[in-house]
Amino acid sequence: LDTLVLSQSPSNNETHQERLERLEGDKESLVLQVSVLTEQVEAQGEKIRDLEASLEENSDKLLSTEEMLQQELLSRTSLETQKLDLMDEVSCLKLKLVSMEEEQDPAHRDDKQRKAEALLQELRVLKTKVDELESEKLQYDRTLKATKNHVVVRACKTPVPYMHVHCVRIKRTQSGSFRADSLPHGDFKRRGVRSTTGPSVAHMGDTAHDVNTPFSKWSCDQVCVWLEDYGLGQYIPMAKQWVSSGQTLLSASPHDFEKELGIKHPLHRKKLQLGLHAISSASSETSAKLDHVWVTRWLDDIGLPQYKDQFHEARVDGRMLQYLTVDDLLLLKVSSQLHHLSIKCAIRVLHANKFNPNCLKRRPGEESQPSPSEVMQWSNHRVMEWLRAVDLAEYAPNLRGSGVHGGLIILEQSFNEESLAVLLSIPPQKTLLRRHLATNFHSLVGAQAQRDKVHFLESPGYAPLSTTAKVRPKKLGFSGFSHLRKKRPDDSTDYVCPLEPLQDESLRNGTRQPRTDLGPVQDGDTEGREQVGPPLC
Repeated sequence: LDTLVLSQSPSNNETHQERLERLEGDKESLVLQVSVLTEQVEAQGEKIRDLEASLEENSDKLLSTEEMLQQELLSRTSLETQKLDLMDEVSCLKLKLVSMEEEQDPAHRDDKQRKAEALLQELRVLKTKVDELESEKLQYDRTLKATKNHVVVRACKTPVPYMHVHCVRIKRTQSGSFRADSLPHGDFKRRGVRSTTGPSVAHMGDTAHDVNTPFSKWSCDQVCVWLEDYGLGQYIPMAKQWVSSGQTLLSASPHDFEKELGIKHPLHRKKLQLGLHAISSASSETSAKLDHVWVTRWLDDIGLPQYKDQFHEARVDGRMLQYLTVDDLLLLKVSSQLHHLSIKCAIRVLHANKFNPNCLKRRPGEESQPSPSEVMQWSNHRVMEWLRAVDLAEYAPNLRGSGVHGGLIILEQSFNEESLAVLLSIPPQKTLLRRHLATNFHSLVGAQAQRDKVHFLESPGYAPLSTTAKVRPKKLGFSGFSHLRKKRPDDSTDYVCPLEPLQDESLRNGTRQPRTDLGPVQDGDTEGREQVGPPLC
């Protein structure tokens, strides 16, 4: 037995020795890992200290910058106050100067009175001469009407160029810009003196009726002058080759306009069709007095100046605003759902004010608490002035190019204080600031409009207004291909804002709330643009 124990003990000793060596090796590796981790922790600690130091430095810089900004705002406010004071002083000085001149120079005042009496006498003489000229003009018109039938009977024997020159002189005689005897003898020349840069179609039609010449009887030169005044002068060379009389345009189709006149732009064809329809039906629309130049200024007022080039290129005038379709807006590169709503509400404001060109208010008035009907006429700039008045001046510049105006705020039920806060870029965490905006917004729109907005918010099919939603073109199914040859793209009746006269009156009286079913476009919407259906208003 002793021999067996002695023989097993060396093997046990070796096993314990190996374990001890292995443990020693593990211990050394652990010590090495601990040292490495310690170094890494120290390095991270240094980085944290550096970041804290840089954070403190940036915080100091931010505080100093805020202090400088506050001082700048205070200085600017003081400068504006001083400017107003100086303007008041200048006005007072001017009034004093005028009063002193009147008191110290009675002879000069008498001289002015004598000159005024002389001018009145000359005015009476001129008025008498004008009456004589009017009587001569009436006599000339009677003579002209008497000889007109004889000229028409011999029209087939009369040279065409002579008739064209004669008719053009008759038409231009009625213009207030110059007299007929100032025209040179010989062939008629375009691009002469014009009374305006964009006369309305109704005015041109009235001129034609004054001389008892319907549009269908107009000569080629008269039609070319009308195209120039109507803003479509680029098509005059083709018109000279194709148009023989006004009847050529009246009986032409959109395909003829595209083929014979080279009018490729769909909105130019639409503008020409609307003008011809107004002349042929002898209708007089107030919107016809607003030319395409006024429309570009109107885009500034409603806060959409980024579309001025497209509207100017398409020659969109006041009449076309009434017949704009969703396809037209997409052709004008207006794809934002919010901008569609902005244009729709702005057109409705024009309808409510009978297309008065000065209906939008650009500057604050004397009213302390404006009514909703007055707010509806606010321009984009006037809304920014209101933001400055309610202590939100730092966010007011964010409304530039947003399309926010008084009509959108009052008439669009889906536009609420949350939509305005998003457009102003007020962070959601600034709850007090948003609450301040909501309080002033509710006070601005009035109790009735606010109740309508809340009711719309609680409706079952409500979808929040997104400032980034896009309006996509309507997708045609297989059944729609059969109508492509029958209906052209510029024949669409999906108007943005069709408004009948009766609806116009009820809107101005405040007895009817408009439909606002222009909802946001979802990615899974197979119809694409069915939310903008006729009618919208």
